[in-house]
Amino acid sequence: MTTRRPKHQRSRFALGSCIALLLLATACTQQAPPDTRAADEAAIRDADALWAKTAGAKDLDGTVAYYTDDATVLPPNSPMVTGKPGIRAVWGELLGPDSSISWQAGKLEVARSGDLAYIMGTYQLTVKDPQGNPVNDKGKFVEVWKKQVDGKWKVVADIFNSDLPLASPAAETKS
Repeated sequence: MTTRRPKHQRSRFALGSCIALLLLATACTQQAPPDTRAADEAAIRDADALWAKTAGAKDLDGTVAYYTDDATVLPPNSPMVTGKPGIRAVWGELLGPDSSISWQAGKLEVARSGDLAYIMGTYQLTVKDPQGNPVNDKGKFVEVWKKQVDGKWKVVADIFNSDLPLASPAAETKS
């Protein structure tokens, strides 16, 4: 023996089925967001070049402004630092009166999602040792950029390290 559903239950079932089909059809017809990777890459390259120019001019506040508030920097031979106060301290040492820094972006890749990107490149740094002699360093870096709510790109992670070999313990004791 089969029981028939009351008319109001059949109407609800039919209405629910129509809504489900409408939602499925809408989901299937939605288009992927536009691919903005080329424009994002150009924007990041421009921002990175301006950042390098800002650091080269020893503008500490301007240099730190390229990071998000919760960014992390992984400097060589030091613990990682998270947050702008710590990042400011790292850059304060790099942008001293007798120093110079520059870098060149190389490979840059933007995620298809358009919200993350990374740059790999090289840097040159000159600082003075305790005796006032110039010490030249060159190395490589990786920067991770994240698109902000306002559409601007900022750095969320930054790591750099030297290409030069570590000084031998005998050389360090002679200094």
